[in-house]
Amino acid sequence: LTIGNSEQAAHHVLDGSAELGFVEGLIDDPALARWPVGHDELVLVSATPGPAVADADWLRAAPWVMRESGSGTRSTAEAALAGMGIAPADLRVAMTLPSNEAVKTAVETGLGCSVLSALVVAPALKAGTLHRIVLPLEPRPFFGLRHKERYRSKAADTLLELIRQADRKSTRLNS
Repeated sequence: LTIGNSEQAAHHVLDGSAELGFVEGLIDDPALARWPVGHDELVLVSATPGPAVADADWLRAAPWVMRESGSGTRSTAEAALAGMGIAPADLRVAMTLPSNEAVKTAVETGLGCSVLSALVVAPALKAGTLHRIVLPLEPRPFFGLRHKERYRSKAADTLLELIRQADRKSTRLNS
């Protein structure tokens, strides 16, 4: 198991160092098969309570802790902000970090705000070390990747079946 951003996952599947990849970013490579495997909610968080709803002026003025370029979390956040007329260059980026956990920790210490997975920040929100600031964000899809021309092992097939079963169970529970 290797953890990286969406571009890194696609690269590992393409070069054969990984049989499967799981990404949230858009990967458009004709050699790769891509299919939906789930979704996640993104939330804007800060170590201190912010405004009831984040507006463009507040977002431009706030210090930001961002994921690195190539991260699906970053590209999804930037797309949402662009919909509000905010370009990446408009943000006051205090720090750029390579993982969700590193970003969460930096935000908890007060270095800025960030958009992160609701799954990643749920314990910190419950503990009160992070505060959610309302920002309308679309759920982001997760996709599986595999090379179209490579053999898929029994282990990969078993993992994919477990994911399908978990997704069916989750769908029934949420219905």
